[in-house]
Amino acid sequence: MDYKIIDMDNYYRKDIFRHFSQDCKCSFAVTARVDVTDLKAFSKRTDTSFYLNFLYVLSRTLNSREDYRFYWDYPTHQMRLYDKINPTQYVFHDDTQTITVVYSEYFADYKTFYSAAKADLEKAKATRDYGLDEANHPNWFDASSLPWLSFDSMTVELHDGYLYFNPIVNWGKFREENGRLMMPVAIRLNHASADGFLAANFYRTLEKEIADLCGQ
Repeated sequence: MDYKIIDMDNYYRKDIFRHFSQDCKCSFAVTARVDVTDLKAFSKRTDTSFYLNFLYVLSRTLNSREDYRFYWDYPTHQMRLYDKINPTQYVFHDDTQTITVVYSEYFADYKTFYSAAKADLEKAKATRDYGLDEANHPNWFDASSLPWLSFDSMTVELHDGYLYFNPIVNWGKFREENGRLMMPVAIRLNHASADGFLAANFYRTLEKEIADLCGQ
């Protein structure tokens, strides 16, 4: 968990940070439909999991820019920039209709990530414990799939004064639209560390990462 402390006096968004962490404390969420037609075809062609493939491109996207890798440390009142952030994924247990938290490590190499994340899921299927351990996982972002619903909008509520910078991403069931498979993807960001440009950049980068993986 390597990180550096941000010098807030020289932080490129310091005035924006001050405003949205003191005057107008808020977060925001955006939902957009992402074309996953090629990713679905890639998964079928390679006999791999669509879910894990999407988790990989999502992890690459959120590691592509420093702004998505910030963490506010309340005890020291310092903003950390982690070298990388990792996905917190979930296992849904059909018998109990509950979930288990799965902490997976991000690896830039596709095969390494895929193998490790798959093993993490298989291990979590053997337990019914919730398994939440936020204290020991500060540089993890929330990655949650809702495969039962193709939603149009989603908002994750956190009290606005709380400086929680870790991205929260949810995606739903894809559906066919004009011959393409479109999947709703929602991201929640804190306005002190992110804005509309960074939200839009998230989707643009996600589309690029999908294209790059499918072009292998």
